[in-house]
Amino acid sequence: MTFFRKDEPLEKLGTEILEATWAEFPGLARNQIALTWIVYDPPVPVNTGGALSAEEFWKHQVRGFSYRGVERIYPASVVKLFYLVAIAEWLESSMIPPSAELDRAMRDMIVDSSNDATSLVVDILSGTTSGPELPNGPFETWKFQRNIVNRYFQSLGWQELESINVNQKTWGDGPYGRERAFLGEMMENRNMLTTEATARLLHSIIGGVAVSSVRSQAMMSLMQRNLNPADLGQDEENQITGFLGEPLPQDAQLWSKAGWTSQVRHDAAYIEIPSLRPYLLIVFTEGKTHSKNRAILPFVSHQVIAAVNKLA
Repeated sequence: MTFFRKDEPLEKLGTEILEATWAEFPGLARNQIALTWIVYDPPVPVNTGGALSAEEFWKHQVRGFSYRGVERIYPASVVKLFYLVAIAEWLESSMIPPSAELDRAMRDMIVDSSNDATSLVVDILSGTTSGPELPNGPFETWKFQRNIVNRYFQSLGWQELESINVNQKTWGDGPYGRERAFLGEMMENRNMLTTEATARLLHSIIGGVAVSSVRSQAMMSLMQRNLNPADLGQDEENQITGFLGEPLPQDAQLWSKAGWTSQVRHDAAYIEIPSLRPYLLIVFTEGKTHSKNRAILPFVSHQVIAAVNKLA
């Protein structure tokens, strides 16, 4: 059972969105996009300030549409949402002490998508550090420690998380030393997510049930994006221009985390537009050409806004 139910009107609209996207971008192959779209009908169970208990929240089976939502795809910086939830859990359960430096790293990891900040967060989560290659014995211990985030997410028992891998740092130039060895000769141990796994995690955060309502609120505050065009113009890597937030009206509210490399371009967003149903949208695209294309994700987002306008 997925956390959302299929819905005939959404299936029709979702299919139309994809067909329009392929018509607009004929070079985008059918297996180079994955999409999960959740619509929140009244009474909306998310962004309530933690009004619902976890038990009550998960009773609300929302409706959604998913295309290739279970396909494992390299997530780029979208994985930082998973590290954010994990570090919140570690703090909540006193596995690690709070510190101003960790707060700074958590902020920079999400707000600015800093890879250096993420490196510190992964070190703190796992009790490991990067460095030269290790002898077999110590390396086995290091690898076991590094997989602690995977073990945490598997312990939640969510079927959407069964196939994910979240144990690698995010890099600018790439890994060296023990990090390169851990990645695997063919990069077989790289981070992998699905749009449905990302959707469920984001759904839990905006539902106020990721770790705790207070921690969820803190995570949402890091993910909230400023849509002011004047501010966006001063930041070339603003995670809005070229992503799902670009076509949103000025009175919309956006909470998101984008990810991009030379091979992928992704975004995970929760969106509120006045007079429309709130919705969650996760879109992953693959391919060297498409990763540079700053028009695909805004086009999909624009189509979804139009579709939400049609919903009864």
